[in-house]
Amino acid sequence: MTNLGKALASAKEHEIVQVWSRTKESAQALAAVLCTPFTTDLDCVVEADVYILAVKDSALESLIPRLTRLHPEALFLHTAGSMPMDVFKGYAHHYGVFYPMQTFSKNKEVNFREIPVFVEANNENALEVVKNLAATVSDAVYKLTTEQRKYLHLAAVFACNFTNHCYDLAARVLEPQGIPFSVMLPLIDETARKVHELSPHDAQTGPAVRYDENVINRQMAMIDDENTRQIYKLISQSIHDKL
Repeated sequence: MTNLGKALASAKEHEIVQVWSRTKESAQALAAVLCTPFTTDLDCVVEADVYILAVKDSALESLIPRLTRLHPEALFLHTAGSMPMDVFKGYAHHYGVFYPMQTFSKNKEVNFREIPVFVEANNENALEVVKNLAATVSDAVYKLTTEQRKYLHLAAVFACNFTNHCYDLAARVLEPQGIPFSVMLPLIDETARKVHELSPHDAQTGPAVRYDENVINRQMAMIDDENTRQIYKLISQSIHDKL
């Protein structure tokens, strides 16, 4: 929520009137960044036109009934990639989704204008509001259904979360040899740059492309951890099968 909050606070078209969080530490920290009041008490959440619920998926279902009951005419939005819009159904009159597809770290600045924001709403008026809200922080706003967003989020898990885990596995291979992970950065950067010009399919390289079993078997034998060995084997087979 920190990066989104900063982007919204920087936009001139609206005002952040309050921050709520379950813990005082989190609420106070974000409120200080956004120069706005905070509360940890749902009963003390102030009136607003739009409420953005940027919380864990598991917290949405318990939070929504209480908050919507207090402010029934407002527009309620969640920011989750994998949660349906209709999690609000039966509780709010106006609701939707505001999903910025990016990996966020609290202390890592991002250029929010470059981040695609995917929106959805339960009626045309609400959709217009959420589209306009998204346009104040992003130059790439797209309407997407819940069903489509589920697949978008799945793709993001492969492209981001699993890729980062592979970086971690690479770091674990290098560390015992005294090789810093930083030597991988030019390779990582060039791999990312290539898919701006080529499809991921056409950009694929490595021993699995030609399924060089001598290289593959030697490298698998170097891996002590069984789970990591299976990851290597399955990804190598998947690359070969899909080329």
